[in-house]
Amino acid sequence: MANQKNNGRKQRRLLLTLLLLLAAGVFLGTASFAWFTANQKVTISPIDVNVSTSSGIQISADGSNWKSVLINSDITGASATYTAAVNQVPSTLEPVSTIGDVDATGKMKMFLGQVIANETTGDFVLSATQSVETNTTASGKFIAFDIFLKNESNETLYMTPNSRVTFRNSDSGIKNATRVAFVTLGHTTTSDSIANIRALNDGTSSTVKIWEPNYNVHTADGVANAISPYGITTLSQGTSNAWVPYSGVKAEFADTLGIKREQATQTLHSEYFTDVNPDIKTVEGYTTSQTLTAANGLLAGITKMRIYMWVEGQDVDCENNASGGEISFYLQFSIVDVSITSQSQGG
Repeated sequence: MANQKNNGRKQRRLLLTLLLLLAAGVFLGTASFAWFTANQKVTISPIDVNVSTSSGIQISADGSNWKSVLINSDITGASATYTAAVNQVPSTLEPVSTIGDVDATGKMKMFLGQVIANETTGDFVLSATQSVETNTTASGKFIAFDIFLKNESNETLYMTPNSRVTFRNSDSGIKNATRVAFVTLGHTTTSDSIANIRALNDGTSSTVKIWEPNYNVHTADGVANAISPYGITTLSQGTSNAWVPYSGVKAEFADTLGIKREQATQTLHSEYFTDVNPDIKTVEGYTTSQTLTAANGLLAGITKMRIYMWVEGQDVDCENNASGGEISFYLQFSIVDVSITSQSQGG
């Protein structure tokens, strides 16, 4: 009889253990969070950056050597002549967030977010620490670099439809969470000294434009992530989706505050988050130019611009299954408003 009771208790304990494992498996299989949880592969490598101009604009990485196209090596090698350059083109990207604020040094405030499990409650909570770029190719969480544009007369500056963010191999969906920002740091004449050209910095009064490419595209995993934890049920896999509002991070905060991923909004925590509405939002394969300045806003002479490229952690498409891959950022500037067919965007 004693043996039967012991066996019965063992069977009940085994059954309870199996039920707990099953419950844990269901939880882990259905939970999905932006800001990649800590055990996920979050990097995107290698990164290809290409910035070109057309229609009478020249471009430079150092304010003195002028070309029509800049590639990774031009940007990372600019410090050879432009010693004050702080150009960060890391070998990998990780999710960060921003609302587009610029500090006195002309740098945009970027925040690295992390999602961890609270040991007491079991909830997944968010923290954010500021990430400031350095002149490096070895580290950093996002891309940041200076360019200089030279033109002979006052013009309107456009980003052509050849500008895009793509994957060179299998598309994991992370391109749908990318952002690009254009920070205009100042203008001067072509006769000004090289030192003054390179030192252009409007600081906190710099004009910022944020571009969200591919806003209408979501993978099945991105759609699932929008539902939980965001509670957004209006998205579908593929194109033809409406733009999804989000709140960017504007200040550091610790995980001890217990801010859950779904609570990371201006409405609930305005001291740490502000709603972001990008100045430029394009669908995948857009075919018309996007205005970067007001009419004749690109003044004759030399304009210094700082460009940021990153994965926005507050985007619904920044979820575990989207990480990894080989990403390409391609920008093309023009003073001519052009339209092209989607078939001409290859390369």
